[in-house]
Amino acid sequence: MTASGMLDDIRRKVENGERLSFEDGLFLDEHCDLLTLGRMANRVRERKNGDVAYYNTNVHLNPTNVCVYRCTFCAFRSDLRSDRAYVFSDDMIRERVLEAQARGATEIHVVGGLHHQRKFDWYVNVVRVIHETWPQIHIKAWTGVEINWFAHLTKQPYEWVLRELMAAGLGSLPGGGAEIFDEHVRSQICEHKADSQHWIDIHRTAHQLGLRSNATMLYGHVEQARHRIDHLLRLRDLQDETGGFQTFIPLAFHPENTGMSHLHKPTGHMDLRMIALSRLMLDNFDHIKAYWIMLGEKTAQVALGFGADDIDGTVVHELIYHDAGAKTPEGLTVDQLHRLIREAGREPVERDTLYRRVQRRGAEWWIDEPALSA
Repeated sequence: MTASGMLDDIRRKVENGERLSFEDGLFLDEHCDLLTLGRMANRVRERKNGDVAYYNTNVHLNPTNVCVYRCTFCAFRSDLRSDRAYVFSDDMIRERVLEAQARGATEIHVVGGLHHQRKFDWYVNVVRVIHETWPQIHIKAWTGVEINWFAHLTKQPYEWVLRELMAAGLGSLPGGGAEIFDEHVRSQICEHKADSQHWIDIHRTAHQLGLRSNATMLYGHVEQARHRIDHLLRLRDLQDETGGFQTFIPLAFHPENTGMSHLHKPTGHMDLRMIALSRLMLDNFDHIKAYWIMLGEKTAQVALGFGADDIDGTVVHELIYHDAGAKTPEGLTVDQLHRLIREAGREPVERDTLYRRVQRRGAEWWIDEPALSA
């Protein structure tokens, strides 16, 4: 089939709501121009979510940067004896939670290093301290890589680890640690940490226990188009099986201060391509997020017309991307988020972690309708 014929066939599939194949995705990634890709993705985006653009009021907590792994792409980790090394005390955790409460946050996002001198109980305690300090806030904590480390520490299966965390107050899992599922690529950027099958098994188990989770893909380093499409289709397969994923977040690689600093940062063109491609391939995901911390406010704003329906949130105290050279602010106000969304021609809707509409009066908030995502 000619390139024009291939594109016409893909357009027809998109218009009819038919699933795209690996070959379709590879063609779109390698040959489709950005504006055509964006128009198709926007068609799917508006069919699923209309003119709504979601955001949330959230605060990040990275309890330690000490990490047993030395991932080539990471600028956040620290050695135990480094001047950069830190570990949060219980009082520091409580202070962050009380700050979140004062800001009216609905979510605290918790990820960090894998501190080899801290037992599993310490990680459980982080969740417990947050929950006991403010039971109303949703705790989205610990990536699949961290859950895998906890299983290693305790010699227990993933289900046991997750149940212990849920008993302490865990509400959902973030999507980090997926990177790229292809093991050849993975061996070059994060050789020793949890492999792709472990990540998938952990999220499957979480979904079976009733936990929702997010999913990510790290792009713009040494991977190629076939690796990106393979990654998306593995996520799509698991979503077919469990229905437990809420949103997909394409993450651009930031090379500054990493062991891969010789590489160029992905361009805005590539960022928008990945947003659009994700929307087209992940037909069973309700939401695609344009993570403004990583993309920058301007590109994230444009992404709302290229398939994204979520711009993330206030994101106060994010360290991982900023340590890798992100020049974005360490937080945006709700008014700033509203301006970005409205200028893009979308209607801002505040959500909680589970995509339920949030109503608020100042820092006080409540939820008065069921989850918006399927």
